[in-house]
Amino acid sequence: MTSYGICIQTRMAVWDLSVSVEELGPEAPPLKISVTSDLHIGGVILKVVEKSQIKKDWSDHALWWEQKQQWLLKPSWTLDKCGIHADARLCLTPQHKPLRLVMPSGIILRMRVCFSSPVFRTVMGICKLLNIRRPEELSLLWPVEEKKKKKDKDVGEEVYDITCAPLTSSESGKAALMFIYAIAGTILKLANGMPAFFADTPETEAVYKMLAVSQPAPAPETIAKLYRTTNIMEKAHINSRWLDSSRSLLQQGVKENYKLLLRLKYYTFHDIIPQADVVRLTQLYEQARWAILLEEIECTEEEMMVFAALQYHIGKVSLTEQIVASCPAMEDLDSALQCLEVKMEGESTTTVNLTFMTNIFVVSPFFRPKRLTLKGYKQYWFTFKDTTISYYKSKEESSKEPIQQINLKGCEVAPDVSVAGQKFCIRLLIPGPEGMNEVYLCCEHEQQYSRWMAACRLASKGKTLADSSFSSEVQSIQSFLAMQKTTPTNNTAQTDESINTHSLVSPRYQKKYKPKQVPHLEYMFELLTPRILEAYQNVAQLSLTDAIQKFLQIWQALPDFGLSYIVVRFKGCRKDEVLGIANNRLIRIDLSVGDVVKTWRYNTMRQWNVNWDIKQVAIEFDGNVNIAFSCVTADCKIVHEYIGGYIFMSTRSREQSDTLNEELFHKLTGGHEAL
Repeated sequence: MTSYGICIQTRMAVWDLSVSVEELGPEAPPLKISVTSDLHIGGVILKVVEKSQIKKDWSDHALWWEQKQQWLLKPSWTLDKCGIHADARLCLTPQHKPLRLVMPSGIILRMRVCFSSPVFRTVMGICKLLNIRRPEELSLLWPVEEKKKKKDKDVGEEVYDITCAPLTSSESGKAALMFIYAIAGTILKLANGMPAFFADTPETEAVYKMLAVSQPAPAPETIAKLYRTTNIMEKAHINSRWLDSSRSLLQQGVKENYKLLLRLKYYTFHDIIPQADVVRLTQLYEQARWAILLEEIECTEEEMMVFAALQYHIGKVSLTEQIVASCPAMEDLDSALQCLEVKMEGESTTTVNLTFMTNIFVVSPFFRPKRLTLKGYKQYWFTFKDTTISYYKSKEESSKEPIQQINLKGCEVAPDVSVAGQKFCIRLLIPGPEGMNEVYLCCEHEQQYSRWMAACRLASKGKTLADSSFSSEVQSIQSFLAMQKTTPTNNTAQTDESINTHSLVSPRYQKKYKPKQVPHLEYMFELLTPRILEAYQNVAQLSLTDAIQKFLQIWQALPDFGLSYIVVRFKGCRKDEVLGIANNRLIRIDLSVGDVVKTWRYNTMRQWNVNWDIKQVAIEFDGNVNIAFSCVTADCKIVHEYIGGYIFMSTRSREQSDTLNEELFHKLTGGHEAL
């Protein structure tokens, strides 16, 4: 019996695929190539390149699928696996394109950035080129729309072109930059104190120096045109402009030569080393400076004069000094990270207590006087032990049961100080079952205030008075109080100095020092200049590095520091409220009056979830506390990314490698798209 073998060879159907090539121009028709479903993406690119007959380096090009709004970045995948059929519209385009990047200092750079990687990785590439460490703290956001006619847009705008810089995407083989590893972390290889690329030409060297040195403030008319938020609702709208860190620029509608802002997003400044972080420290100072000047964060008049004096001093010494290593450590910059994972110390053999007789004023969440006066204060004997305040009718009764005990762990602590008026009060917001109880402690003098303020700040983070940072916290507070003291004896010698107060003081205080009966700008300068010079006498001896660090420390001590606002609607409520997102807590704020209603700390958070279908965020805290809300002024992805991002920041430590755990970041912030 004879057996026969039959060989049947199936042939894949051949069909035409249309691919546009960016290099051929926008008016050129798409190229049609014959393909089969088993052809891989790399083969498609090869066919398109051959048919275009353009000889150039195509290594940075990739296919963009217009209908699906996605990149085809896996060259080994077949068309069938990608789900591409004959009706697909593909475009062969460079992955790196020019973008106008506005730095915190206002300098605009035109540089090539990666349009195909997630924004998180694109920011990493930008920061590598600019020698900015800790890129995870920054992100990109859309600028506020400029109310100008199209023909007037960007008139007079100076843009510094550095598109000739080497590519910095981790996906480009030839884009790797030279790094050396030190104990402090990765530091870009430098030439003459700057990255090698910037040292190539005098033009690029000048650009780097502008990034590394605080720039003079622009003209008053330019400052007047800058966008300034006037209420908490406008501040909330700003935070709706952040780009999604999990998606690429092109997926979010960013085109070539668009303008984006590079800004600090997460207010946790980890591991600052002045000699390695020259650009980072300068741009951080610039963002803080403009936050003060444009009234994005509130401060008292005395604080404003200290900020103005420090700005004036930094502007002067920047002409002759550079940022160098400084001896005083910036402990405040790292303390925020510890708030996310607070561990209560066990009982110690050493007990440190504070006691004093002072005035107390308690504001009920149901009754809030329009004006606080001394009539509402009552005097008690106070003791401070561990993280708890106890108060009694008198010192003699302190051995008995206290009238009340207040545990400060998780509370909000803010200064209410006027050195000139000898007012030294501490404002405490204590979480309660019905909302936040507002308590004011009135100290007798600045020494007493410094110790109690330091104790309250540590207690709010779960630390006791025995903590090693207590003394440095006291010294920091006393140093700031000393800056607010006036020294009129030295002031007269410098009243002839010209100071541009428009660049040093926010409009609110400019208006205050401009008498209605004398509407001349020069007279306002005459009133403001002595005040600034009085504060300047207390900072005139600081080095450039110390002055910038002192500015940042005072900025960090402001009550509203690091708060990002989103308008939300809580489940079961009929009115909109504000959610304040900080590095260690979430704050519920009454939109109508601006009062804090409730605070939830991350270290009590068990889990959070996002229902992407109904756009609702649900969070569970210890004690069976559950909250849920939908976002009004921003996508819920922004809130999800903020919470996950801050938790990611808390996982960093100086002992760890400087290499970022990008996978963990996307797991915490990416949501359903990352999964």
